[in-house]
Amino acid sequence: MDDVNLNITNPDKLYWPESGYTKYDMLDYYIKMSDIILPYLLDRPESLHRHPNGINGQSFYQKDHEHLPNWIETHAIHSKSSKKEINYLLCQKEATLLYLNNLGCIELHPWHSTIFHLDNPDYAIIDLDPSDNNTFEQVIETALAVKEVLQQAGIDGYCKTSGASGMHIYLPMGGKYTYEEARDFTKLLCYYTQEKLPKLTTMERMLKKRGPKIYLDYLQNRKGQTIVAPYSLRPQLNATVSMPLHWSEVKSGLKITDYTIETVPNIMAKRKDLFKGVLGQSIDMGKAIEQLNNL
Repeated sequence: MDDVNLNITNPDKLYWPESGYTKYDMLDYYIKMSDIILPYLLDRPESLHRHPNGINGQSFYQKDHEHLPNWIETHAIHSKSSKKEINYLLCQKEATLLYLNNLGCIELHPWHSTIFHLDNPDYAIIDLDPSDNNTFEQVIETALAVKEVLQQAGIDGYCKTSGASGMHIYLPMGGKYTYEEARDFTKLLCYYTQEKLPKLTTMERMLKKRGPKIYLDYLQNRKGQTIVAPYSLRPQLNATVSMPLHWSEVKSGLKITDYTIETVPNIMAKRKDLFKGVLGQSIDMGKAIEQLNNL
């Protein structure tokens, strides 16, 4: 590990009491997975979601940092709402990742853009958010409908489980477009998806009006908004992971609980990272819209 002095506290504390996993188990997972996870954190402001007493304890969010070890990098960003500079932490190396874990950060929440082009995301996201009345089989059906729309648009999308109840589909933007352009484009894709599954999906933001449908959420595409990183653990029963998948794996029978603190390091020891393309070359939004208009 990086040559820094990192003091780990309470490694035996139960973080997932029902499953028996401890803070040590979490640290062990992130040590095994750090080389795979760090590219998705590098140079991105990090919004901390801390669970210092495990998944059943109180949690809280933290963005601003005043007292950090001198080896941890930060980046100041002006906040219009609070009218001050927010000192965001940057997770640039394994030691910083473990520092976050030690603070109780079970899951990781990087910005969609880096400090080099904060107004232009590297990817856009369609978040498939089911109601309590939806099954995961219906989430799978919806993800495959999104895939059909992407194929019609002639673009690649990358999918992962949320690690909770839904799925996330990422589209490479490469810092080429603004957040507003990314949002409007994903909104268009969601309209096409809803046309395919009108009885199962909704774009209604208000919970009371959604009903028992899967929400096609394009509003994750905002500056400063975060979503759980690829391969991140979740503060959920069974210590599930937000797991990137082959599209061929998105089929009936897929379960969120197939990917956990125990199974994912073994899976990744045998296969390459499927999500690398998310950080690669941007889609051509204009060309994609033209193809959709020609349907």
